[in-house]
Amino acid sequence: MSQPVTLHLRAETKPLEARAALTPTTTKQLIQAGFKIYVEESEQSAFKSEEYAKVGATIVPAGSWKQAPLDRIIIGLKELPEEDTFPLIHEHIQFAHCYKDQGGWQEVLSRYARGNGKLYDLEFLENEQGRRVAAFGFYAGFAGAAIGVKDWAFKNTHADSEEMPGVTPYGSETALIEDVAADIKKAVAKGAKLPTVLIIGALGRCGSGATELLIKAGIPEANIKKWDMKETAKGGPFQEIADADIFINCIYLSKPIPPFINYELLNKPTRRLRTVVDVSADTTNPHNPVPIYTIATTFPKPTVVVPTTAGPKLSVCSIDHLPSLLPREASEFFSRDLLPSLLQLPNRSTASVWTKAEKLYRHHVKRLNRTQKL
Repeated sequence: MSQPVTLHLRAETKPLEARAALTPTTTKQLIQAGFKIYVEESEQSAFKSEEYAKVGATIVPAGSWKQAPLDRIIIGLKELPEEDTFPLIHEHIQFAHCYKDQGGWQEVLSRYARGNGKLYDLEFLENEQGRRVAAFGFYAGFAGAAIGVKDWAFKNTHADSEEMPGVTPYGSETALIEDVAADIKKAVAKGAKLPTVLIIGALGRCGSGATELLIKAGIPEANIKKWDMKETAKGGPFQEIADADIFINCIYLSKPIPPFINYELLNKPTRRLRTVVDVSADTTNPHNPVPIYTIATTFPKPTVVVPTTAGPKLSVCSIDHLPSLLPREASEFFSRDLLPSLLQLPNRSTASVWTKAEKLYRHHVKRLNRTQKL
């Protein structure tokens, strides 16, 4: 390596976030390529500190990135705690959720600008063809579909006064599939018919993951309606959503679009829809195409009830870190795809994936400066 790079993997602070941007597998490959890797201790990570130490990483206390030397690049996944406001002085690789006018985006972005730091947002790391180099979409869809089916089954086996209980991460994909399949069998034994599921964004990574879970859990393909840009081109709202038992939104929202569903459709007594899974979880985005909820749900409380005046009980799952339901598999999948780009970090001043990410960061800082002058 012409320019040795030091990466500092920070411990995630978002509750129940068990994924990691680097796994022991990818850490070993980076060290073999000449990188120096520091890994923070983490009680909630799916990976133990010993696994990282075994491959050559240096283990450091949680939160030590704040005092780390400036030459370290801080890498993580989810956003930093909202209560922290100190300027960020390092280069950071993470999902920051501040480029699409999300609630509080100015405060988040200003921390990097005030500290003369830099943000390489994982959501916007793209190759020369404009395609994301790494994404959690497949396992987001997979996990979202699992929770959607579990909620549907719960509604068919319990009274409306009861809420679906919390969920915790599964040790394996197989364990999750078996659990969902068991819930379906309980619902069918109570007289329920297998659900019809409408997926919007079915052709992408996320939609593919949702479809795979549904099929592996025992829902026939004939019961799965797969919509993408062709089917939604006319613009919503769509009666077909209200006619399905489960609706899973898997789109990547890049521009304002008409809502997919509205209360006029939801308040019809003929509505079949019982469960909405908004995998995209653009909860604070003013252009959210599923404008029927206002909070991000969590693993301890996976769903929130939608107030309707007619039809069966309806709930939304809007968990924004769904892949954490399968933290090890999701992390390995993501980190493996991210690795080729990380290996280009020694030449990040010329490597297109990093120059594009920095250019985008600079663009939004300028936009931030304009909004602050208004």
